[in-house]
Amino acid sequence: MPGRKHLRRLERILDTDRAPVFYVTTCVQNRARILAAPHIAAILVQAWQDAPAVHGWLVGRYVVMPDHVHFFTAPCTKNAKSLSSFVGAWKQWTRRRIRAAGPKSFAWQREFFDHLLRSGESYNQKWEYVRDNPVRKELVCRPEDWPYQGEVSVLPW
Repeated sequence: MPGRKHLRRLERILDTDRAPVFYVTTCVQNRARILAAPHIAAILVQAWQDAPAVHGWLVGRYVVMPDHVHFFTAPCTKNAKSLSSFVGAWKQWTRRRIRAAGPKSFAWQREFFDHLLRSGESYNQKWEYVRDNPVRKELVCRPEDWPYQGEVSVLPW
């Protein structure tokens, strides 16, 4: 199929020995600003720490913003759930835990944004964008001052 070259490029990327790395963003319903709190961020991080055993996915670097999260993720087993299944299950589990911890009406937006990273340069560019997000939103003066960021696992790149 001559008109489908972009699909063949994607197949070449996914056929490498290295697992694909995705950049994911998901938002709180109605952009409610409740995530940037120690007990809520801990729920998110715990779910990411459990992700390899439960879903077959590693979560690397992340930034938790008041109304959305950014994280990098990659499958770590051949039997890993699809990205959509993983993120959907993660959102369902964290929604239940966050509701139990306080805001009973908490919900994630239905959709999420994902981007397949294609090079080390892309990973570095995306990380700098994510890392600078609290500065752009005028929550801190320097990225390293934002307390709701970190790295759960080192992703194979």
